[in-house]
Amino acid sequence: MMRRFMSRRLKIILASVVSLLVAAAVFIVVAILPTGTGFAAKIFCSAVFVTELTPERARAEDLANLAWMGSALRTEVDRDNKIVHTSFWGLAGRSALYRDGLGCTMVIDSTPEQMRAEVPELPPVPDYSDNPWPMGDVVDPAHTVPGLDHKKLAAAVDGMFAEVDPKHPRWTRAVLVVYDDQLIAERYAPGITRETKLLGWSMSKSVNAAHVGILVGEDKLDLHAPAPIPAWRGEGDPRGAITLDQLMRMSSGLEFAEVYGPLADATKMLFEVRDSAQMAISKPLAGEPDSIWSYSSGTSNIISKIVRDAVVAEHGAEAYWSWPRTSLFDRVGMTHTVCELDPAGTLVGSSYCYASARDWARFGLLHLHDGVWQGQRVLPEGWVDYVRTPTAKAPQAEYGAQWWTNVGRPEGSPDRRFPSLPTDTFQASGFQGQAVLVIPSKKLVVVRLGMTNNRGVLRLDESVAAILDALPPTTTSALAAGLSPEV
Repeated sequence: MMRRFMSRRLKIILASVVSLLVAAAVFIVVAILPTGTGFAAKIFCSAVFVTELTPERARAEDLANLAWMGSALRTEVDRDNKIVHTSFWGLAGRSALYRDGLGCTMVIDSTPEQMRAEVPELPPVPDYSDNPWPMGDVVDPAHTVPGLDHKKLAAAVDGMFAEVDPKHPRWTRAVLVVYDDQLIAERYAPGITRETKLLGWSMSKSVNAAHVGILVGEDKLDLHAPAPIPAWRGEGDPRGAITLDQLMRMSSGLEFAEVYGPLADATKMLFEVRDSAQMAISKPLAGEPDSIWSYSSGTSNIISKIVRDAVVAEHGAEAYWSWPRTSLFDRVGMTHTVCELDPAGTLVGSSYCYASARDWARFGLLHLHDGVWQGQRVLPEGWVDYVRTPTAKAPQAEYGAQWWTNVGRPEGSPDRRFPSLPTDTFQASGFQGQAVLVIPSKKLVVVRLGMTNNRGVLRLDESVAAILDALPPTTTSALAAGLSPEV
């Protein structure tokens, strides 16, 4: 009797364990693996078709964060149809599609055929390559900078490529230095050229801000009015009070977890849903608008949706596909730039702009010159001051409006983002060490692009300080004097 009882008890225990294991396996396949395979599909597609890396290099560097998936992660490149398929031993399959001029997009609740058919014919990209720098690529070899220490500059740039920790590679792909509008240093990793489109990650937020600036300058958007989000217009919805300015400054109060991993808001938004903006729009308030500062890629994608709606209302739905180029990139010579879309057709303004190092430098130069490009105003007067003015609630005065700042709180405090750099430094920043640093007082733009997964080895403050040490003495420019939050 006791033996039969123990046998039944053991069977019950074993059945329970098996049930738990099955439930855990189902949970992993349904809830966790799609994040990894989704990341792999999107990033691998862009690495192969946009950046034009070999699949081997893309796996080794761009998918290094997925090393935990090992050989179970399958990546299949269909070059004829320009699609990447990924899976984990055949499970949690995901796909991403490349479209000319638009980069790669996850295939979610659609088909590749439908996605190709929805795109109108895009205007050709202009060719400015034979124009003088910065509009084009012709650099005057006879130009000299009096007082520039070339040996120090070369050593500073070389140092940014040096690997300081074999376990945590920097994988620097490009470094470019512009001083007084002149291209004074430029270096690329093997396989990368001056035309290679490189991922900006959250530098895309700063590009997104420029799109807003253009529309504000055209009186199509009002920074200080309630954000034009219909879902927040319901009676008694406190989100209806959120302004576009508060979204720009990450002070909306909206709940959003800027965490990258399974089941996290940020990764779900980027790799698992069709409409990235809608996911962020649906979030409740975590605090009163303007009461807290909280970095949020969801906020940036809400801004993208606002931009899209404004462009469509003014120019029509078809114009939106090429509007980022015609309104900004083509005007400043950024002809090797593409900002990618979510499956719903909205630019992923939080994360997915790819551009050559020279194009990123042109974007920095536009901001160095207060939004004016070769005598033509592209961004409205005062816009650059606006984006680089610290947000009131940012603890170290480290954030403006979709740009990082270096003012410190109190101003000049050593406890700031770049303690070795001038306080007027402002930065477009990506999470793998992508950077466009603009220093008006030094007439300097520094671009650093790479795939650094451990930011501790980056040492960007030290590297840019070494570049500054190579420059001739300069005086603080008028642009660096005084910061005004008003536009």
